[in-house]
Amino acid sequence: MPVDSFLDIHTSSLNRKGEELCGDKVKYLKTENKTIIVLSDGLGSGVKANILATLTTEILLKMLTADIPLVEVLKTVIATLPICQVRKIAYSTFTIIEINSETNRFKVINFDNPNCFYFRQGKAVNLESHTEEILNRKIHIAKGQLSRGDFLAAASDGILYAGMGITLNFGWGWENISQFIEEVLAQKSKTAREIVQDVIQTTRSLYQGEVGDDATFVGVYVRSRNPLMIFTGPPLNEDTDEVHIDRLLNFQGRKVICGGTTGNIVANYLGETIEMDLSTIRKELPPIGMLSAIDLVTEGILTISKATEYIKNCEGDLSRLKFDNNGAYLLAREILQADSIHFLVGQSINEFYQNPLLPKNISIRRSLIEDLVKFLRDKQKEVTIEYC
Repeated sequence: MPVDSFLDIHTSSLNRKGEELCGDKVKYLKTENKTIIVLSDGLGSGVKANILATLTTEILLKMLTADIPLVEVLKTVIATLPICQVRKIAYSTFTIIEINSETNRFKVINFDNPNCFYFRQGKAVNLESHTEEILNRKIHIAKGQLSRGDFLAAASDGILYAGMGITLNFGWGWENISQFIEEVLAQKSKTAREIVQDVIQTTRSLYQGEVGDDATFVGVYVRSRNPLMIFTGPPLNEDTDEVHIDRLLNFQGRKVICGGTTGNIVANYLGETIEMDLSTIRKELPPIGMLSAIDLVTEGILTISKATEYIKNCEGDLSRLKFDNNGAYLLAREILQADSIHFLVGQSINEFYQNPLLPKNISIRRSLIEDLVKFLRDKQKEVTIEYC
């Protein structure tokens, strides 16, 4: 797998009609060694199903992240989940996808959920699986290897049953969904979000507004990485300015500068003058600037603060980011579009922005960046900070 490849993960759900909470739950975590995705489907719908599914995902994710042997993890979860005495089935089913960060080999562990979908070069591939019995429950395990362009997905049964009794006798079904995804993949280069949302919107359409069961779809699409470097604040040692500017200009990805002084340092190095786009000025925000080698140039503290507010308000979801052609919106968009973000933070302090209650070595800029980084990491963004 090329080093610039990225595991793009997206999930979306439909609640059963009349329910405020979804009875399915998806949670995923990227660690240094592996990526773990868990989808759980609680029996029934509403609050009870949501609690059961949430409990299942939390137990599985925490134990798998702690590198507890898989058989012990499954024993714990299966022993925890009671059996419905009427229907004789577990109160919660689950699918686990584990992907090794170094080799991109994956393992799918499935307990009573629909089979996973796997596509190589846009074509569906049937994953060969074997069955293991743990505490008298059958667990299906499949393995494979991800490459650029592959798509791997898991679904709750509400996806498969869409259209049952309305447009199709037995619902949408695994084969039809597989064919549909092949058509989606053939149209153009995709993101996981686009593929997943195409499936969810078609599911909604098949239910004709009467969603009969919680329906969840989560997918992993292997694509090229979208990296971003943000240079903000002049370096503490002026003698290192050119070193950091060279790193920014040679960075293989999107390049953003936040800060008037930082922008002028780069402009002087390039032999240019920053041109201002006055159409982006707002009452509380200065306008953006333009430099030939940089994708976005904004003011620093005010813009970072407002961009952070925008990102938090939309819960880190680019599709919910409210448009306004100003520096904070444009910065927030750059951040949310990126897969990996490297902050290069100069520690030279502008006394105008310094909080007198803070020690001299702790700047408002640094506090803002660290707050933003924490939020982004909680949303599973790959973020690094380097102080200079």
